Amino acid sequence: MSETIVLASSSPRRKQLLEWAEIPFEVIVKPTDETFPETLNSKEAAIHIALKKALAVKDDIAASRTIVAADTVVVLNKEIIGKPEDEADAVRILTRLQGATHQVITGVAVIKGEKQVLFADVTEVVFHSLSPEQIRFYVQKYKPYDKAGAYAIQEWIGVTGIKSITGDFYNVMGLPVSRVVQTLKNI
Repeated sequence: MSETIVLASSSPRRKQLLEWAEIPFEVIVKPTDETFPETLNSKEAAIHIALKKALAVKDDIAASRTIVAADTVVVLNKEIIGKPEDEADAVRILTRLQGATHQVITGVAVIKGEKQVLFADVTEVVFHSLSPEQIRFYVQKYKPYDKAGAYAIQEWIGVTGIKSITGDFYNVMGLPVSRVVQTLKNI
């Protein structure tokens, strides 16, 4: 792929994944309201936010350019778990996730001119039972305040605390990059 796409995300993890895939890109981000109608299910909510991020930058670039935007949510028992507000909230979230199965859903919007490809990828993650000490250690050392579900799978907690995943590992990092690559080929 020779075209330089626009990544409408400031996520270091999404940047890293596109670099690993050797997709040329530049980051263009505009502040975006990340709320969504309560009537949307988890997949629809993630797609809705991703589309808002993509549309926020669309008018600032040439219509011939391709935009990729994404939003990741963590879902436990049909409840969307957002980013933690502070240390206590991160500990509370991880305490809820430990020993349980949850879903990581990344909504993706790929736009080129009037074409839009929207999809969501779902990965199931199961944590081992973690002690309160392990959870506090992780939160205090890694400060996962900018991460949905209060964790990053590529950090200590993923290496030591995750029992299994079903689905795309990179989706949990924030972008189902293989599916994005296939979409870019087809758009």
